[in-house]
Amino acid sequence: MYDNTSQAQVAMKPPSDRKLPYIGISLGDMNGIGPEVIIKTLSDDRFLAIATPIIYGSAKIVSFYRKQLEAESFSYHQLLPSEAFKPGVVNVVNCWEENVVIRPGKATEEAGKYAFLSLEQATDDLLEGRLDALVTAPINKKTMQQESFEFPGHTEYLISKSQQSQGLMLMISENLRIGVVTGHIPLSKVATSITEQGIRDKLRILTKSLQQDFNIIKPKIAVLGLNPHSGDQGLLGNEEQELLEPLLNDLKNNGQLVFGPFPADGFFGSQQYHNYDAVLAMYHDQGLIPFKSLSFGTGVNYTAGLPVIRTSPDHGTAYALAGKNKADESSFRAALFSALDLVKNRQETQVNTP
Repeated sequence: MYDNTSQAQVAMKPPSDRKLPYIGISLGDMNGIGPEVIIKTLSDDRFLAIATPIIYGSAKIVSFYRKQLEAESFSYHQLLPSEAFKPGVVNVVNCWEENVVIRPGKATEEAGKYAFLSLEQATDDLLEGRLDALVTAPINKKTMQQESFEFPGHTEYLISKSQQSQGLMLMISENLRIGVVTGHIPLSKVATSITEQGIRDKLRILTKSLQQDFNIIKPKIAVLGLNPHSGDQGLLGNEEQELLEPLLNDLKNNGQLVFGPFPADGFFGSQQYHNYDAVLAMYHDQGLIPFKSLSFGTGVNYTAGLPVIRTSPDHGTAYALAGKNKADESSFRAALFSALDLVKNRQETQVNTP
């Protein structure tokens, strides 16, 4: 268990004991494209000039994919979880000793077990302040399910481990940021899960993240309606008239730059999102379908509202591509660089905050 105050202090304190940030990387599902996109990204050793990457998993798995990809230029330093990281090189933390069966393209319980061991060790080091940020490679949420991981995904796990009551899934790219009020829940439960307090909390987290993590002093936020055409004045649902409109008016009267509720289809179709610093969608697909349509391959998933920094690529395990040297590492590279930007922004915000 961790103390919330100490976590926040660790996460917000500039690392004075190291010249370059330590960026942790969880290996993800070893049968998916995670190892491939990690190796492809870190084969460009120019990254070592700006950060020290630490891969959590197994050198045997890294070696397997290094050989398969013929990535001769990729080298790394092995260590155990208790050992100190070596600056200036790629570090691989061996989170287990036993041999494992690697089956590229296959969903297996074994892959889920070791994906969790990688994530667990990386998260522990992140919360203890050994890392400045964590980038998570894709997992198979079904094979990950076990006694120690009963979560819909990375986001919920990290919120729990950070001992926060909630966080915010925030999809980010160069020109677009979209958060969601409800995340990994069935569509049938969305309407009953949306409450005034829940929306207030997500807007509070989003506003603080825009200020703290993106250096936007007075963020302008668009809020989407829940129903088609934002309810069409009550013909297609009354959540907009009874919940969203009064709430947004109250927030605007208190000085917040929140606008809406906007019909989601027209909002993105007319490219209104360019007029706002961020968008708050009501549910997962309402936000992620337009985001991935506009930013797939360069988008990043960021867990806002935590005392620590975690990003991930905007794609999954992509079993159909695994082991074929066909995976595009662009989104994973974007997740790494976004993590670095977020570290830098939080340090600057902390220095500039009275």
